[in-house]
Amino acid sequence: MRTKLLFGLLLLGTLVSSCYSEIIIDHDYIEPGISVENAIHKYDLWYVDINATQGNGEVPFLQRAFTITFNNGRLYANNNIVGIGKTGNGYGIDVGNYDVFNDGIRINHAVDGRWPLEVYVVNSNTLELLDVATNTSYYLKGYRQSTFDYDYVFYDNLKYFLQEYNAWEKTYTSEEGAINDFDAENFLQFFTDRGTDTFRSSIDNNGTRPNNLTWDYEGDYKVFDVDGDETLKLLELDYDYLGDDYFELYVINDRTIELYHPNSGTVYDFTGVGYREYIKGDASVTDKKRTKSTNDVKTVKRLRTK
Repeated sequence: MRTKLLFGLLLLGTLVSSCYSEIIIDHDYIEPGISVENAIHKYDLWYVDINATQGNGEVPFLQRAFTITFNNGRLYANNNIVGIGKTGNGYGIDVGNYDVFNDGIRINHAVDGRWPLEVYVVNSNTLELLDVATNTSYYLKGYRQSTFDYDYVFYDNLKYFLQEYNAWEKTYTSEEGAINDFDAENFLQFFTDRGTDTFRSSIDNNGTRPNNLTWDYEGDYKVFDVDGDETLKLLELDYDYLGDDYFELYVINDRTIELYHPNSGTVYDFTGVGYREYIKGDASVTDKKRTKSTNDVKTVKRLRTK
């Protein structure tokens, strides 16, 4: 049975080093005398393991957060991949406040309003936050911010990184490489439409503002892991007239990506335009949410040479 939290002293647990190690729900785990207050402050950074979520409901601010932090009544969250590890000294942005009641917390979120959540200890570094109204549970894994692997989170969630700009503008094309149809594409846009990861492309002139772009094509996209190469990601764009065209995807910085097109040997740089910060006040960006997913894996050889 889950351990209901009672007021008492905090017992220190062992920090799990792997960011994505599987949560083991140990119903026989006993940590007596721990309070809600002490439990939520046991670690200064809580990773929201979205793939462990149980139930058919949704707590919006947990659905969009990669990490949350409880700090003296203020709630902080890393909702964006852009800047993760740097924004708010690694804790993210202030998204609301909270207070503690006997067996849970009441969160007053800046966008999503008030949410009472029951809190349970699952194991030595895992909490369950239960929304009783929908019988939906979110699982938080505790870490010390100073040792948290932000890079792993960044690269494992590149599909969301691509969605955090209103458009990506082509800013460089290598002289090397065979002429191909993708040469004409000057802008890309990535988003999720009714559960499907979707991209658009435009041949409009460089310098066109995102709101003025004419999107000439729309299709599905995927980000793949590569078997045996943890540092390489692939981007696949589903063009009807080109087939599934794929690129080796490299992140230069928080605003620049490099796409290497193996079929032609061409390198393209794209720069993000119109950063979308998921926090408050803009209804157009509050609908961002994470979904249960893992990247598909391809078995290919890296072809880009620096």
